[in-house]
Amino acid sequence: MQNHGQSKIYQIYLRLILYLKKDQWKQTRLISCQANQKLILITMQDIISVSTGPGCSSFGFGAMEELGPFRVNSDGKTLYQNDYAWNNVANVIFLESPAGVGFSYSNRSSDYTTGDKQTAKDSYTFLINWLNRFPQYKTRDFFITGESYAGHYVPQLASLILSENKKTNETVINIKGIAIGNAWIDDTTDTKGIYDYYWTHALNSDETNAGINKYCDYISGNFSDTCEEYQSQGDDECGEIDIYNIYAPLCDVDAQKPGSPGSVKDFDPCSDDYVSSYLNRAEVQEALHARNTSWSHCSGVGWTWTDSPTTILPTINQLIADGITVWIYSGDIDGRVPVTSSRYSVNKLKIPVVVPWRPWYYNKEVGGYVIGYRGSMVLTTIRGAGHTVPSYQPERALVMISSFLQGELPPSLM
Repeated sequence: MQNHGQSKIYQIYLRLILYLKKDQWKQTRLISCQANQKLILITMQDIISVSTGPGCSSFGFGAMEELGPFRVNSDGKTLYQNDYAWNNVANVIFLESPAGVGFSYSNRSSDYTTGDKQTAKDSYTFLINWLNRFPQYKTRDFFITGESYAGHYVPQLASLILSENKKTNETVINIKGIAIGNAWIDDTTDTKGIYDYYWTHALNSDETNAGINKYCDYISGNFSDTCEEYQSQGDDECGEIDIYNIYAPLCDVDAQKPGSPGSVKDFDPCSDDYVSSYLNRAEVQEALHARNTSWSHCSGVGWTWTDSPTTILPTINQLIADGITVWIYSGDIDGRVPVTSSRYSVNKLKIPVVVPWRPWYYNKEVGGYVIGYRGSMVLTTIRGAGHTVPSYQPERALVMISSFLQGELPPSLM
């Protein structure tokens, strides 16, 4: 930070709160909240890696590079405003989860060995404590969003909320819907979608694609050694690209121009570097009331993950049956959890279509495509967006999430 004025502006949006879990467990959670909106929306964001899974920061990625109120300039010291932040339409909480991710921590090393079930329980405990601390939000409509491995986090947390509401016979948390971007929700269909996407986007050879289709049994989910060899070959054939946005340039450190002002509309492939520099500044950590630490975008908690279901589709089906709105949104130039994966997974649910596939519009251009299913289930794409949708298409992302919160499909007219 260059001055205390900017620090004060930032603290209007960010607060750091310490919560106790029962008697001993202590964990830091970072939240962003703007008090004058009508809705509450919690984001649990995590970047998927097929081999390593969860462990990345909702605050570092979600708040600072995607949908938060500010982004970091190339000097790594100053901020600029994001006019398309999601707190324009909702109160937003950024939850660092599980313990050990971002600024979150535990006093017990055993808490860093965790999994899907424990993450849902800890997140639920956080929400209950947060609502007890701020009871004015208890009756507000509540939505959960996330991306990538949050395809596991979000539905399981929503399911736990509903279960606890039923146990107490009251609406403890007034959950209305979930939205997950480029979501990893079913191992077999998501994996098939990756390699189909590679071939249809000219990233893989015909020979490799043929080998994958011949030796990979996506119906049973059993992948032979030969299948995995072809998949590995497919990964290698993609070359040195940003798989999270197959058309984006790579970060060129030598070409960086420190001090140049940032623009929300112009994606900067070096944003990770700027955010890392900013969040490791002592005065920034002090302003955020975080403990002094070596902050990084991703931690190693995923290496000791204890449970991860091969599919979340039954959980999503039950949420729909319980009246929860479910949106799956997909940036269409992501190669990590591509739109093909999302389409295959949603199709596996076998839910009847009520609104046929159509384009949606923003600013006289196609913003993406959308299809509506029975029971408030929606699949929508965001045109020209990568894995972290708001990073690449902030305006279209805001239109999408606004439609979700309003219970409407994105605009059908130019």
